[in-house]
Amino acid sequence: MNRRGPIDRRTFVARAAAFAIAPLSVGGPVLERPRFLNDPFTLGVASGEPLSDGFVIWTRLAPDPFDPEALAPRPIDVEWLVAAEPGFTAPVRSGRALAHPERAHAVHVELRGLEPGCPYWYRFRSGGAESVVGRARTLPVAGRPLDRLRFAFTSCQHYEHGYFSAYRAMIEDDPDIILHLGDYIYETVAADAVRRHDRLEPMTLADYRNRHALYNLDPDLRAAHAHCPWLLTWDDHEVDNDFAGTIAEDYADPVAFAARRAAAWQAYYEHMPLRRTALPQADGSMRIYQRFTIGDLASISMLDGRQYRSDQACDDHGFGGGQLVENCAEIFALDRTMLGEAQERWLLRGLDRAPTRWTVVAQQTLFARLDSKPGEGEAFWSEGWSGYPVSRDRILSAIRDHKTPNPVFIGGDMHCTWVTDLKAGG
Repeated sequence: MNRRGPIDRRTFVARAAAFAIAPLSVGGPVLERPRFLNDPFTLGVASGEPLSDGFVIWTRLAPDPFDPEALAPRPIDVEWLVAAEPGFTAPVRSGRALAHPERAHAVHVELRGLEPGCPYWYRFRSGGAESVVGRARTLPVAGRPLDRLRFAFTSCQHYEHGYFSAYRAMIEDDPDIILHLGDYIYETVAADAVRRHDRLEPMTLADYRNRHALYNLDPDLRAAHAHCPWLLTWDDHEVDNDFAGTIAEDYADPVAFAARRAAAWQAYYEHMPLRRTALPQADGSMRIYQRFTIGDLASISMLDGRQYRSDQACDDHGFGGGQLVENCAEIFALDRTMLGEAQERWLLRGLDRAPTRWTVVAQQTLFARLDSKPGEGEAFWSEGWSGYPVSRDRILSAIRDHKTPNPVFIGGDMHCTWVTDLKAGG
């Protein structure tokens, strides 16, 4: 039996550090008045991570997203404007940012000091070119009475399996925020494809940048990003199917996988409206779990069920990844975790102190216990929460003990819709 063994943290950190996001250039000349032969805003605009006084706005200069030499390897000046009405007759905020080549000429602007619970419009300019207009909204102040929140959630958007027209219907419903629960891109290649990825599985930073660019060229996805702020988390396909923490699905060499994961996560950061707190670190990690409080109505905890998890249990076939397991005592080990100790502790504190009428936990997959074997006996999918029952029961027990108000778990991964009642120990 070929059994995966975890690489020790010191070794992984040392290897991942070589591939961590590069420091921004400070000495090179800035292109203050660039000239573009093609539209530099091909990948659109996005906003995300709203607070009561601001949000993040994002774009990436990419006149030819698949040509790494389409732009000079120098910082490029980008102007941004924010207004309280779509005509921009009186912008309430404006400024300039540098799009650095080390970050694929992406721009992340963190806005503060705006009015709570209000809509805003934003756009970017560079070299005489102007982006489309995006719309964002600040959250109501935490604790302030609120009787309505409209949000949509989505996951598992495989470019090769079809078009993203569902986003058209989503924005017709005019959500206040959109939650993406992972598998924003797919690294795999489909046998029967409606449309094709640009190449085989991505391995390098350039590969992952191209894959993200391909997805963002979809007009419906771009329109959804421009419509309202997004809250984001990832799952496995942003890197490699069924990977667990520092362990690749297929027993890949730890050195190679450290490089691959770091490249994938840098590209993810470069293409998402994330704050600086999510910047890839020298040890190869990214902090993406966080909580948002929306008036007195709802809190939303966005979890990371991929980075800190224990390896899948009872891998008897030796191929790695998820599988149906029967009579697997390993899944009940007390030290097995889906979230890691620090994140689980953070979540349980939030469930204990939930200040809102609804408590939403947004994560990657089906949270319910699912017995996949008809008739006698039981079989559980080792990749999902059924493969981490002790960790799951700690969370449900905390909800019961703390009387957490109106808990709702939402997830992705299943490629279909399930609705269940959740019970501790069941």
